Amino acid sequence: MRIGIEVQRIFRKNKHGIDRVGIELIKQLQKIDTQNEYFIFTRSGPDSTVIKETSNFKIILLPSVSYPIWEQYLLPKAVKKYGCDVLHATSNTAPIFLKTPIILTLHDIIYLEKKILDIFLIHGTYYHKVGNMYRKFIVPLIINKCKNIITVSNFEKIKILEYFRFLKPDLISIAYNGVSEHFKPVKCNIIKKNIILKYNLPDDFFFFIGGNDPRKNTKNTLIAFAHFIKENPINIKLVILHHTKNELVKMLKEIKEQGLIHHILSVGYVSEKDLPVFYSLSSLFLYPSKREGFGIPIIEAMACGTPVITSFSSSMPEVTKNAAHLIDPENPLDIALAMNKIYKDRIYKDFLVKKGLSRSMLFTWDKMAYKLLDMYLGFK
Repeated sequence: MRIGIEVQRIFRKNKHGIDRVGIELIKQLQKIDTQNEYFIFTRSGPDSTVIKETSNFKIILLPSVSYPIWEQYLLPKAVKKYGCDVLHATSNTAPIFLKTPIILTLHDIIYLEKKILDIFLIHGTYYHKVGNMYRKFIVPLIINKCKNIITVSNFEKIKILEYFRFLKPDLISIAYNGVSEHFKPVKCNIIKKNIILKYNLPDDFFFFIGGNDPRKNTKNTLIAFAHFIKENPINIKLVILHHTKNELVKMLKEIKEQGLIHHILSVGYVSEKDLPVFYSLSSLFLYPSKREGFGIPIIEAMACGTPVITSFSSSMPEVTKNAAHLIDPENPLDIALAMNKIYKDRIYKDFLVKKGLSRSMLFTWDKMAYKLLDMYLGFK
């Protein structure tokens, strides 16, 4: 059987969650399937060693053009050229006019829930906004043409069925994301010291992966941390990813907490290789998002032995069960109380660490790969 997998951006330097899911899927498939032929459709980039060809896995580099042209013109042309029996589109969208059967991974439909004006008013790069607009246009066109749809949580399946009322429930399967093997407690002091020096990390800190989208809840996280600092005048900092110092200064001005900037370290983008050390060094991990399809950083932090604060909204309770401290993302005081509880109550912190380690073990990439392989083989 000839199986095509679309993973257009896995070779770029700064990878997003969708890219990492695609990489792990291919790595696991290479372990479990040596019989069928795979054609990995992507484009060139600086990090071209994340996956390698094997005897039955061929990497097809298509020209680096704009995403719509790449997906709607070059990709279907290549799928036809290599005679694929099925195409797995891993990144929410797919070619509209492709005759080959399509399996679509629909990670979430957050962009469909937003109004067009809201997409352009939120903070973020022009590229990100145009990408959301493209998905908002393409997904309704392609959804009914897909032979199978994969999503990442039962919560997201329900949201998809509510939005697309004509879809039959058995068309959508759930394949949970996994935790990569290198996400585990880092105990080597030399590795820790190197990362501390590389990023100039403080001795004691809370860790937060933010983002420009309001759903990531950066502003309420900052308000909550300000509450915590006022109640605990200690030398602790908040280490933030995906925000510039200028963005933080602007937000702190809006919430009238300009002085908090001295308690914050913004480190921008951190490679996946370095992330386990960040989790392992932090006193707790903050993920008070308002809306997620899954939330991979939650289980990564758990796998590294870090207590997690996350929301009782959308998919987070499904992912965490009783292994995290759940808060109201709209209530900064609730978030601050959670910080205080975990930081001061060692017994409770140890309880969350133990529960988190156990919970994270249930999420493996090989489970996802076996599920997808069964689906591929259904097109023989």
